[in-house]
Amino acid sequence: MENVLQSLRRGTVEVISGEELSRKVAASAKEKRPLRVKAGFDPTAPDLHLGHTVLIQKLKHFQDAGHQVIFLVGDFTGMIGDPSGKSETRKALTREDVERNAVSYKEQIFKILDPSRTEVRFNSEWLSSMRIEQMVRVAAQMTVARMLERDDFRKRYEEQRPISIHEFLYPLFQGYDSVALRADVEFGGTDQKFNLLVGRDLQRAYGQEPQVVMTTPLLVGLDGVNKMSKSLGNYVGITEPPETIFGKMMSISDELMIQYYELLSDIDVGELSALKAGLSDGSRHPMDAKIALAREIVARFHGAAAARGAEDGFRGRFSRKEFPEDARRVEFVADGGTPDLATVVSRVSGSFTSKSAARRLVAQGGVEVNGERATDPSVLLPFPSEVRLKIGKKEFLVVALR
Repeated sequence: MENVLQSLRRGTVEVISGEELSRKVAASAKEKRPLRVKAGFDPTAPDLHLGHTVLIQKLKHFQDAGHQVIFLVGDFTGMIGDPSGKSETRKALTREDVERNAVSYKEQIFKILDPSRTEVRFNSEWLSSMRIEQMVRVAAQMTVARMLERDDFRKRYEEQRPISIHEFLYPLFQGYDSVALRADVEFGGTDQKFNLLVGRDLQRAYGQEPQVVMTTPLLVGLDGVNKMSKSLGNYVGITEPPETIFGKMMSISDELMIQYYELLSDIDVGELSALKAGLSDGSRHPMDAKIALAREIVARFHGAAAARGAEDGFRGRFSRKEFPEDARRVEFVADGGTPDLATVVSRVSGSFTSKSAARRLVAQGGVEVNGERATDPSVLLPFPSEVRLKIGKKEFLVVALR
């Protein structure tokens, strides 16, 4: 039982409460009743990235332990817009956006989860048909003072920035999802803690045993600084080509690699401990560990053959010396913030020294980052780290970003 609990807690920041989780897991085993384990996703974009899969991986851990997982698509709440961590009212999605993205999500999650043991639900099932008196009853369970305990709401209130009434409804509706689904456990990122706790409160109010809340870290993106986000360009999309995923995984820093192993890899706790020890005492080379992780991630979404092909391509570019061994080494010291590709190219290149010229070159596909052609001049580079740039046809640089 302790080994099972250790696996289920792996990669989590907080469990509320650990005692309740132990009791629920033990009772589930004794009664042969699987726990109902939920995680919700608002369909804000058509494609999932690795940041989303942190929660999906945790669902898989519970699924592997014999429990029932619920992948909840927030098609109703997505039209409100989650205010978590936002400094202003978030733009709501249209019904068309939500429906299109929700279909895409269903196609992608089964690259990780077992379809036969996954319940896919949409919260419009119960929220769209909720009557006014039902909504009032839900709202009566929460005070304005409690809502203002949330950091983002409190800061906006103190700074006299607008808070729309419908934003207060979001955590209430997310909490009511747990009532409707009779959830035993709910997962969410650390930024979702308040909303998850509302679920516990509402379950008590409706006579249910409160769910265990388990929070996971927000996966840091390729820039090594910010939360992984498509809008910041620091993401690894799970539908991207195998070679792109592999190249992006190889660009992460050695420090970030450990977090990615903890949150994304399927290796067991013992193997993870051995890996950390090997990296610490030098018996395991970081490059080998990074290749193994990149191979695992590509195989998960594209299959083993595609992973081998992507690895061969990477080794061909670097291990077989296709990138010049005597490439010039330069240091780039950031003035502040995470540097974008065009800025770095303009400052380190001997040929393309203006930022406008660097932007045009990148947009035309004339720059490669760690063996992958880049086309977005504003993409953020992993920082701090070391990247290999091919600029134009003849300029090869190893850039230490500091």
